[in-house]
Amino acid sequence: MHRRTPAGDPVTAGMNAAPASKPSSELDNEAAFGTFPLLRHERVWSGWDYTWVNTALAIATWAFIVGGSTALLVGFQDGVAAMIIGNAIGLCFMVLASTVASQRYGSEQYTMLRGAFGVAGVAVLVFTVIVITEMGWSSLLAVMAGRASSQVIATTTSAALSQYGPAVTVGGLLSILLAWFILSRGPVTLGKFNKVIAPGLAVITVVMMVFLVSNTSVGELFSAAPLAPFDDNTLNFMVAVEFNVGVGVSWYPIMGSLARMTSSRKAAVWPAYGGLFIATLIAQTVGLASALTLGDSDPTVWMVPFGGPALGVAVLIFIAFANITSMSSIVYSTILAIRQSSGQVLSRISWKALTALFFVPPAVMTFFPQFMYEQFMVFVSVSGAFLTSICGTALADYFFVRHQRMDLRQLHLGQRGTLYSYAGGVNWAGLGAVAVGALFYLWLYNPITLEAQPVFNLVTASLPAAILSAATYLVLMRVLYRNRPMVPAETTPAKES
Repeated sequence: MHRRTPAGDPVTAGMNAAPASKPSSELDNEAAFGTFPLLRHERVWSGWDYTWVNTALAIATWAFIVGGSTALLVGFQDGVAAMIIGNAIGLCFMVLASTVASQRYGSEQYTMLRGAFGVAGVAVLVFTVIVITEMGWSSLLAVMAGRASSQVIATTTSAALSQYGPAVTVGGLLSILLAWFILSRGPVTLGKFNKVIAPGLAVITVVMMVFLVSNTSVGELFSAAPLAPFDDNTLNFMVAVEFNVGVGVSWYPIMGSLARMTSSRKAAVWPAYGGLFIATLIAQTVGLASALTLGDSDPTVWMVPFGGPALGVAVLIFIAFANITSMSSIVYSTILAIRQSSGQVLSRISWKALTALFFVPPAVMTFFPQFMYEQFMVFVSVSGAFLTSICGTALADYFFVRHQRMDLRQLHLGQRGTLYSYAGGVNWAGLGAVAVGALFYLWLYNPITLEAQPVFNLVTASLPAAILSAATYLVLMRVLYRNRPMVPAETTPAKES
């Protein structure tokens, strides 16, 4: 058996000779922690495995906060409708843009984006949009884990601890340390943890809903008014929908690199969509209900009073650990992107050291927990403006320009190859399309000033921005690169040879 490196050179991967064991181990590590495409036998996640991974990601504490943020604008019925519509739209084009290509070729998604943006263009996006977005989510998950641990301490010691006090920061820092430890063990370990975490979270979420209904009432829930709506009811609903579209799209930076671990397209696409959609919706509904009836969507605040000290503490510990595994999954994909985009710059830094460096800014942000909570909606919407546009561009490139045919060897050769090499390493059609889409989004709806164009009430912002980005990319590719070959003579999906 031989294994081909991305450059196409055969490398002995097995054999029984002892000297081959070290190179084989190094190649295995490079596949898991680096940018080599995975061979068929290395794609170890079934559809159920990937479903549990996505379920564990979706039912971290942030999902409850999403529901609580939705409650600011709309009541329960409209809130559930907004979450269904928003997540359905966002996940639809996010999943297609992130998982299909990576699963087919076994390569992480940022290598697959070299056709759309060029080697340097991908680096620009990774070290701006992607890194900032994922550091923000990691910071939020750490703070939420810190709040859960702080509540556990307060319950077990009867101490009066502030919900944004030093105990939250200490708990957040410890959660980052644990996430780094899990992350250092690789994606297979993540999958094993999620097989336990995901079913437990699903059960706990249902238990939370039962406690909510039994301690309030269905009538009170259905009649509860939104917490801080605008005067325009239509605008309230559309902003809630748009916010949830942004939540669905926010999965884009990590899904492709996780999907490459799956054994088939069926095992990648439907578990990604269904796992995220169903699990997210359940958790968000709990957050929406608790915010409308109790005034706080965070279960770390009300789970102990409702569930009692023993059950409440057990649930909080489980939620805290779920946030830690979610953080690990997020950072795993992001570090792969950073490694791929940095060329030789970061290649000599070990996986453990690089992940530790990534966690430094989130660790700093744990000292400002209140800021992370208060700016949550703005963060999701602004990052969504750029991620939506990246999704639109990626879809146009893979399905319409490349016709789902990529050359792995050329992709990994990058600027040393011909098919995906651009002047200066930048495909200006791709970056231009992202800029146009993001600016159009922010014109339709500015999440910072909360100003919206009248047409926003009909079409929201994310879907039009994605469509405009795709159309702009197709036009610019014809104008700027009319005579370039786009499709390889023969496809080279990752396989054993």
